Amino acid sequence: MCKGLSSLPSSCLERAKGMRVKFSHLAETHHKHKVQDWRTPQDLETLLNHKGGQQAFHGFLRSEFSEENLEFWLACEDYEVSPCNLQKIKAGSIYSRFINPDAPKEVNLDAETRETLLSMIDSPYPEMFKAAQHTIYTLMAKDSFPRFLRSHPCIEAIRAF
Repeated sequence: MCKGLSSLPSSCLERAKGMRVKFSHLAETHHKHKVQDWRTPQDLETLLNHKGGQQAFHGFLRSEFSEENLEFWLACEDYEVSPCNLQKIKAGSIYSRFINPDAPKEVNLDAETRETLLSMIDSPYPEMFKAAQHTIYTLMAKDSFPRFLRSHPCIEAIRAF
């Protein structure tokens, strides 16, 4: 049977009051200044722009056996900023890891996109994967991200704050 708050040690009650004050201050700051933090993500982009958010989301995707989507998106981000002399190597790696129909972490792309990428693999350019990356981003934003927001890993990451 619940004895109420009076049964808790006063040190616990003081600590809880302190945490409540801190959280209410953070909520006010967030509301007034529209601070974007991955722990209160409004969209997938906010989450992906923070290393901690990426890690929490990756853990969630791994638990759902769909981490290849985030890994592909991150590989495309890395590819885009790679020096020209590394792009051909990285493009081949991305194709063989994520796009080839026999890829170990194949992402869900239509046949036309796959064929287009295969035709460009020998002459890569910085935005070569942009359309495919956008397709996977949209898939994560509409499917995985909303589930992540309701998931245990997301709730635990917020509590850890």
